[in-house]
Amino acid sequence: MVTTLCSIARSWGTQDGCVCQTDELLSWIRQRNGTTAVQIQKARLEESGFWFYDKAEGCIRNQNRSFFTITGYQQRKAGEILVSQPIIVQEEIGYLGILCKEISGVMHFLMQAKIEPGNVNKIQISPTIQATKSNFTRKHGGTAPSYLEYFLNARKYEIIVDQIQSEQSSRFYKKRNRNIILRVEEEIPELPTHRWMTLGQINRLMREDNLVNMDTRTVLACIPFSKLDLSPLTLSELSDVFRDKALFRSVFLGCGQNRMPEVYQYINNWKMFRTDTHKFVPLYELGDWEMRDGEFVCKHPYPFKVIFCDITIEGREVRHWTQPLFEATGIATFGLLCCEQDGVMKFLVKAMPEAGCFDGVELGPTVQREANALSQADNVVETLFWERLEQGQEIMFDHLLSEEGGRFYHEQNRNVLLKIEESELPELPDGYFLLDYRTLNELVQVNNVLNIQLRNLLSLLEV
Repeated sequence: MVTTLCSIARSWGTQDGCVCQTDELLSWIRQRNGTTAVQIQKARLEESGFWFYDKAEGCIRNQNRSFFTITGYQQRKAGEILVSQPIIVQEEIGYLGILCKEISGVMHFLMQAKIEPGNVNKIQISPTIQATKSNFTRKHGGTAPSYLEYFLNARKYEIIVDQIQSEQSSRFYKKRNRNIILRVEEEIPELPTHRWMTLGQINRLMREDNLVNMDTRTVLACIPFSKLDLSPLTLSELSDVFRDKALFRSVFLGCGQNRMPEVYQYINNWKMFRTDTHKFVPLYELGDWEMRDGEFVCKHPYPFKVIFCDITIEGREVRHWTQPLFEATGIATFGLLCCEQDGVMKFLVKAMPEAGCFDGVELGPTVQREANALSQADNVVETLFWERLEQGQEIMFDHLLSEEGGRFYHEQNRNVLLKIEESELPELPDGYFLLDYRTLNELVQVNNVLNIQLRNLLSLLEV
């Protein structure tokens, strides 16, 4: 494992692939976008022969009772309704899996050019396999996903990551997926839909708006660099890979303090003493929601609405189908403040409760602001973030990246990494923590501690 993780760390700093140059990868994506037939049309629920509103159960579901349902959800506290919205219930756990292999001495990852119905730009760079349990057990009646056999037989290979991690908890109810990376030594057939890339190339491609999908980002964020205990010689060799020495120390050395008890104490207190309650309600009995022009929409501004689509995509396991999708009504902003403290890069994160969160609360980024939010800044930390973003100084990353296109339609969010000076940090409100990468990486090895927005932002870091 140590040898593999060191090889992955070197791959992080390698933007020239041994199989394909980055320009070739971009040409490959453009070529596939130009030759793959895609037709997605909005429709009405009653036009689908497969999906319908089940009055008895109060939800939208399909005839096979597979994939997912959409039902009403309400969260209350002290008699007040805090949340009242549709929510996706998808109890099954799917695969988000990546195969990696050392090629010419450099670790490469087998990535897929995949179209999801909700993608804003058709093809996005996805994991080797990205499949719900309904998909890979072929409940749709189609073919099995390519490379599935490697993940079903994972014990035959070196397992780098195997984590159950949460999805978007403002849209899903307790939804989780299996994030898994396997190292293989054998020759693997490279399909026309897949290409080998270094981790550095993937990071470079993340700077193209909406090109690297959410599922790729969450899997890569789970790489367990915190498990490395390296010799001084190996540390010196890896340090040469990193231009950002503060980030290098943050990843491989940390700050020398164990902050995890403090984090867990806050999170566990929140879970233990929470007083809110939640329940499912019939979808069509949500008082603020209505079916309007074939869409299920909120009567006041809300981050999303429910639409229904008729979909035809060439090259999928099933070529034609219908389904509901959650369509974003604006662009959210996910931001992570970073600062150097005693020569170590640290990241300002906060405990983030969400309606569908598996355990109620997880660590999220500094700012997680949904579209149509009533206010932009709730405290001194968020005020600092928006002021510095407006000034445009020390912005490490600022691009639009898509959310998961299998359930969400054209949802692209602004992802920002913003560096500040330690002296600019205000007194932190309750629930905020300034943590090094090593600590966050240790926490991500535990299921359901870092939310998907924070994991995605951490995956954007460049060495």
